[in-house]
Amino acid sequence: MSDDVRIGSESIRLGQFLKFAGLIDSGGDAKEAIIDGYVQVNGEVERRRGRQLVDGDRVTFDGRTVRVRP
Repeated sequence: MSDDVRIGSESIRLGQFLKFAGLIDSGGDAKEAIIDGYVQVNGEVERRRGRQLVDGDRVTFDGRTVRVRP
């Protein structure tokens, strides 16, 4: 099960979303977590901080999964 996080637009970059959703504290921490392979998008490890997330994408970090909603 995942929580929905409403982003207020059609898309958002992964690094921004991690902070916005409260999964991570800072942009620097987000960058490290993504580069080190600790973040998954739709069940796959994602290493691109600029990856555009859209409605329905599921982001998992540190055992918590959230779903992107516009």
